[in-house]
Amino acid sequence: MIITEKILYPAFTGDEERKLYIYLPPEYDSNPDRRYPVLYMFDGHNVFFDTHATYGKSWGLGDYLDRTGTPLIVAALECHHGPNGERISEYSPYRFSDETFGTVIGRGDETMQYFLHELKPRIDRTYRTHPDREHTFIAGSSMGGLMSLYAVLHYNAYFSRCAALSPSIFLCYKKMQTLIRTCRTAPDTTIYMDLGTEEMTMEGGSANAFANFGKLIINKDIALTQRVIAGGRHCEASWEKQIPIFINVLLYENPQY
Repeated sequence: MIITEKILYPAFTGDEERKLYIYLPPEYDSNPDRRYPVLYMFDGHNVFFDTHATYGKSWGLGDYLDRTGTPLIVAALECHHGPNGERISEYSPYRFSDETFGTVIGRGDETMQYFLHELKPRIDRTYRTHPDREHTFIAGSSMGGLMSLYAVLHYNAYFSRCAALSPSIFLCYKKMQTLIRTCRTAPDTTIYMDLGTEEMTMEGGSANAFANFGKLIINKDIALTQRVIAGGRHCEASWEKQIPIFINVLLYENPQY
C-alpha cells in the first residue's frame, strides 16, 4: 500500500506543498503488533509511480517490495522542481562551483534538519516503526545519493545504513573526503554504493572519485558494498535493477527481516 499525502515543506523559497509517499508492507494491517524499519528516500516522486516521475519512469520500488513481502516502511519526499537549480542546492551538503551548475549554495543541512526533526517524528508518530538508529536507513540516487552518503556519515547517530546509487560525489569531493576522515561512525554502519559503466565518462572524474571514496570508506572500517554496474546508466530504469541488491544490503542480518 502506498499512501500519498500533501505536506507543507519550508523550502528556502518559502513554504511549498509537496508530495510525501509512504509505503506500507502488505501485512501492515493484518499484523497490528508488528513494527518495521524505515527507509527514507530523496526524490520521492520518482520512487513508486511512472505517472509522477520526472522522466516518465520510476524505480517501481513498491512493486518489488510487494512481490517479495519485504517488511519495510518507506517514506519518500518529493524534491524541489524549480527551474533554477533549486533541487541541486537542496540536495548538496556543501557549496560548490561547477561548469554546468555554476556556484551552488549547499542547503543539504537544512534538508536534513527537516528530515530529522519534522519528517522522521511525523512517520514515527503515525506508523508502527522501529524508531531507533539500527532500523533507520536512507537512500537516493545522483544528488540524492550524495545526500545519503552525507546523512549516514554526518548524522550517524540517526542513520545506520544508506544506499547511494550513482552518487554525485565528484561535485564536492574534497569536502566529502574530509567528512569521511573526520566523522565518527558506529561499528554497525553499512553503506551500499554503485556506479554504471555508462556514467563513468559522462561526468569528469566521477569514476576516480567513486573508486577512491570506496577506499576511504573501507579505511574507516565501515561495511561497504561497492558495485560497478555493467551498462548501467544515470536513470531510474537502471536504478530499478539494483533494488534487490541494495534492499538486501540495508536489511542484511537485521532481526526484523
